[in-house]
Amino acid sequence: MIDKWIAEATECDFKVALEIKKPKSWLKSVSAFANGIGGTLIFGIDDNRNVVGLTDAQADAEAISRLIKERISPYPNFILVPERKDGKNILILTVSSGYSTPYYYKADGVMETYIRIGNESVIAPSFALNQLILKGMNRTYDTLNSEYAFKDYAFSKLRERYKVWTGNSMEDKLFDSFDIRNEYGKLTNAGALLADDSPISHSRLFCTRWNGLDKSGGMVDALDSAEYSGSLIILLNEGVGFVKRNMKTRWKKTANSRIEMPDYCERSIFEALVNALIHRDYLILGSEVHIDIYDDHLTITSPGGMADGTRIQERDISNVSSTRRNPALADIFGRLGYMERQGSGFKKITETYRAAHNYRDELEPKFYSDASSFQVTLYNLNYEATVNATKAAIGDENVAIAPDHLAIEVAINKLNASQATIAKAKAVFANMDIDGVFGRSDIAVITNNSVTAAGNLITKLKNADLIEPVSGFGKGKYKFIYPKE
Repeated sequence: MIDKWIAEATECDFKVALEIKKPKSWLKSVSAFANGIGGTLIFGIDDNRNVVGLTDAQADAEAISRLIKERISPYPNFILVPERKDGKNILILTVSSGYSTPYYYKADGVMETYIRIGNESVIAPSFALNQLILKGMNRTYDTLNSEYAFKDYAFSKLRERYKVWTGNSMEDKLFDSFDIRNEYGKLTNAGALLADDSPISHSRLFCTRWNGLDKSGGMVDALDSAEYSGSLIILLNEGVGFVKRNMKTRWKKTANSRIEMPDYCERSIFEALVNALIHRDYLILGSEVHIDIYDDHLTITSPGGMADGTRIQERDISNVSSTRRNPALADIFGRLGYMERQGSGFKKITETYRAAHNYRDELEPKFYSDASSFQVTLYNLNYEATVNATKAAIGDENVAIAPDHLAIEVAINKLNASQATIAKAKAVFANMDIDGVFGRSDIAVITNNSVTAAGNLITKLKNADLIEPVSGFGKGKYKFIYPKE
């Protein structure tokens, strides 16, 4: 049995001998295993997996059982098995993951509970202790009642999404069946997180487009940044919008159409951000979800590790079962069409990337978690091409690959207008890029012209099919579009 343990890790600890006088040295691991995903203590083996053996395995077995009963509360489930290895006696103590958390070490005038981080058993920080208490009560943060009255908050974004997804108006009785409010008219934490003006102050999203490959930047650290608060639906929409605003789309001509190649797969971004917002640990106060975009990659980081205590980098991404830290929120987002209840988000992130036209194996999305955070890394699919692109096109026109902004600038140069007007059109595009939304007043500020002159420029750009009207931002708003073939 011990051959499968390569080294001390999250689920395994080696002990040369049984410490009778200082049992806390190994009992803290018993507490940590019971509070987490379970684990195994092997007595009679050193840290290098050398079998040392125990002098009196029977006496040690009796002492182990007695000390666990005396000093771990509540009493955890465990199995203690003797085994003979290389002619020497060892003991294998397997502790099951417990349901009556937290499991405390109670002795020596202290009462402490432990969790497992990597190959160490450490005292549980306050947020982890709160998690364990809720687990022991069979409760989750999102289902707890808040102090906020339902009547004091609006849910326009929730109602709007429900209408779009189902085709029906959201009746008030659904706020009860969705676990958004309780029988006393108070919001649950899930309800507070979905209110337009969410009162949960640490439910925020910080977005930054850094200048370069890391946060060192240079003379200009950040090229764009934003902080969002409010309903989780607002955070989701704004986060996706921020990434789209800060990425480019290249294209490749084919015989009768063209293939668009965005820097990042929008579906992967969406799935990763949904996961970050819904499965984050809201018990970690003073924390928020972060989107950090660099030249060659972006990261989405959320508070709290895997809900089941495992580390995602040690798991098979294609076969990760769904363990929901906030089941009420997950259920609501499932009803709104934002996520599936089968827990297939990780798989969709990777499969979407692999299906991208410009995907390479080294651009596989990466996942990392520890006890206090979870991070998804998505790589810029066009980074290498962007670095090497010194021309607008390579080869014949059927294999031409050009950045979208170059294609638009070429079209602006062909406008039937004066050079001064063309220069102003370029200035507008330089400020707004492909996803920026603007109107006459915005152009007037950029070009330092009158609103009337700005209107004339809009007319020229419309006639050249370089801009199109957009809705949802007020009257007379436009954005740049790719030139038509």
